[in-house]
Amino acid sequence: MPTGPPMVKLMRKAKPRGIDPGPDVTVEEIVITSTVSIRLFRPAVTASPVPAMLWMHGGGHLFGTPEQDDRSNIAFVRELGIAVAAARYRLGSDAPAPASVEDCYAALQALATRGEEWGIDQARLAIGGASAGGGVAAGLAQYALDQGGVQPAFQLLVYPMLDDRTVLRADAALKHHRGWNAKNNRHGWTTYTGGEPGRPGVSSYAAPARRDDLTGLPPAWIGVGSIDLFHDEDVEYARRLNEAGVPCELYVVPGATHGFDQMFRKTDVVKDFWQQQVNALRSAGFAA
Repeated sequence: MPTGPPMVKLMRKAKPRGIDPGPDVTVEEIVITSTVSIRLFRPAVTASPVPAMLWMHGGGHLFGTPEQDDRSNIAFVRELGIAVAAARYRLGSDAPAPASVEDCYAALQALATRGEEWGIDQARLAIGGASAGGGVAAGLAQYALDQGGVQPAFQLLVYPMLDDRTVLRADAALKHHRGWNAKNNRHGWTTYTGGEPGRPGVSSYAAPARRDDLTGLPPAWIGVGSIDLFHDEDVEYARRLNEAGVPCELYVVPGATHGFDQMFRKTDVVKDFWQQQVNALRSAGFAA
């Protein structure tokens, strides 16, 4: 996938249309601050407040909108009876890190303080995201822990973009990665961190793998393909979470590339990958 300035500009303009969820799920756009809003999906009928997941979309920190994940977010609502708040936040191409994390923290705070008016159980909040959004979710978990306020109870990380230092790996540059390659990765990280990736001093809120001590973070699920550029950094982060006493389930899909679940939606392997996410959320108490 080319990620030069012309393509990024084109991708930012090509905003996907939202999906009409039908009568059993409601959708509402709620403004949180001047820089963040949420696309809130909820069951149309509930007997009591439901758990919620704050979801961050992918796009390499360069492009993307909440609407691109409507299909899976609606499916989570239907399958689990939860609410999903898909965040619309500043990307690296809008403002450098940690702007994305700060926006999403504001959205998390809103779910914790205003959730009652939206039919949300404010004590049961998860966070999740895919690719760059998974990295934002992991950074958000760290940021929330350090702030000491509202704490997510679970993090669902789908092939998350966690470590800018991957751009320094010569072996990664030599391999042909589909979906997201070394050149894309350098562009995304350079834009997001506002400088050369891999340099000293990059914040762990931007690159969560940079954090030395992972103690105290919420339990996690990490899913990634075996030939994804992010495979090694994701496996290592899962190992370090478990080593720090943070329960983390790692699910590796053999032969899968980055974003494979978006490209091959109807295949059994993609259906199973999504079901693993459902199972992880349910096991963590995120089901009505």
